[in-house]
Amino acid sequence: MKKTSLILVIAAVMATACKSDKKEKDATQADMSNDTTATASNEDQWKHLLDGDNLEDWKAFNADSISDQWQVKDGVLAFTPAQGEREGSENLITENTYSNFELSLEWKISEGGNSGIMWGVKEGEEFSEPYLTGPEIQILDNKLHPDAKNGEDRQAGALYDMMPPSEDKTRNAGEWNETVIRINHKTNKGSVRLNGTLINEFPVHGEEWRKLVENSKFKDWEDFGKNREGHIALQDHGNKVWFRNIKIKELE
Repeated sequence: MKKTSLILVIAAVMATACKSDKKEKDATQADMSNDTTATASNEDQWKHLLDGDNLEDWKAFNADSISDQWQVKDGVLAFTPAQGEREGSENLITENTYSNFELSLEWKISEGGNSGIMWGVKEGEEFSEPYLTGPEIQILDNKLHPDAKNGEDRQAGALYDMMPPSEDKTRNAGEWNETVIRINHKTNKGSVRLNGTLINEFPVHGEEWRKLVENSKFKDWEDFGKNREGHIALQDHGNKVWFRNIKIKELE
């Protein structure tokens, strides 16, 4: 082959390679742009329920004001029960009501402590506590709280007294736990993820739900678990508990 022909062949090969590299680079950049757009779009679907150091998205259950037992500092919501004898409890509920949603938050419990997260909560003079209407996902120190010995359906991540978690994925008292609670009446499915693991799944209405209630302490509670829309509650169980990174996404 003549020298000139060889040079032309090499030049053609290099040009083709450059075009291929450019196409791959453009495709990669397009994929990254799509991923970024999708992530931003997904993040836009979430509403942060702790925006700064205020509680504007929350209220006290059956009350007009929130006491200093609930305080937010540096993005952490802390409940510290008042000293001495208290008159009743002070549960916190969302200002808005929700039906189909995904709730993501982190919590940590004090040593030997107990708390919970409820949904479908209804206010009213006839209801002294959120748990009279709202089913509860348990928050508990599984190692030291006596309720943990009363059955797995009383342990952290349980649908309280109704459906136990498949395994114990809790961290020690005083350490943060990530929880995602999904409630969807359209698909009749509820679920709990704890520290990245799916640990609980259950129906949220219908015959299967009725059977769960019938086999629980709530079977004679007329208004329990009846609301497909209601407030979300954070429970005052008389123990210190902390929450952060609380956000919610409504499901279509």
